[in-house]
Amino acid sequence: MNIRTRKLIGTVALLVLAIVWSLVAMAIAQAPVIAESKWLQIVYYVVAGLGWVLPAMPIVTWMSRPDRQ
Repeated sequence: MNIRTRKLIGTVALLVLAIVWSLVAMAIAQAPVIAESKWLQIVYYVVAGLGWVLPAMPIVTWMSRPDRQ
């Protein structure tokens, strides 16, 4: 698979990841335990806001891999 195809597939995968991650994060944020505590909200939003980076890193690494000859 050439790099252009990998970048196209990776871009779509990253968009899907970001959309699904944000929807799930918003749904979890509505939990009564999180909604009642300001400190828990702060911690949750920091973790949820930065947490998508870990699953995105392998996708970006795969996308930027050079073509094999």
